[in-house]
Amino acid sequence: MKNKIQKITPNLWFDTQAEEAAKFYTSIFKNSKIGRITRYGKEGHEIHGMPEGIVMTVEFQLEGQEFVALNGGPHFKFTEAISFIVNCEDQEELDYYWEKLSEGGDEKAQVCGWLKDKYGVSWQIIPTALNEMLSDPDPEKSERVMKALIQTKNKIDIKTLLQAYEG
Repeated sequence: MKNKIQKITPNLWFDTQAEEAAKFYTSIFKNSKIGRITRYGKEGHEIHGMPEGIVMTVEFQLEGQEFVALNGGPHFKFTEAISFIVNCEDQEELDYYWEKLSEGGDEKAQVCGWLKDKYGVSWQIIPTALNEMLSDPDPEKSERVMKALIQTKNKIDIKTLLQAYEG
């Protein structure tokens, strides 16, 4: 019997750090694991230019979400146009993910709960209550929350958002 394949799987293009990045991410998220690893062979060297035996892809899961990390060379870089949202129940969880994922990352890219990790991947570390506050039918409440959010220099402080929400 075949394993069920996830319909959509994010593919992350790294220069040569696919395995290192997969190990980094799976060390942070609790329900995570590394799966199949493939390696470059002799075939196709004239196209990909990678040495035989180097890791080509690493399949891994973070909280049940499947990913593939590819060592594709230095041709493409990550941008903030794609980011991964980490929904956090409380400040302790938010602080944990912020600390772990921002370690060694680009400090200039830390604003309004967004960060860029040491591999250049963008993450949004947000409280689960944020969407509820921003979509509140009372426009004054949601506007105050948005104002507080855009004034955030790096990680989000849930207490500050709640104070803005409550007026």
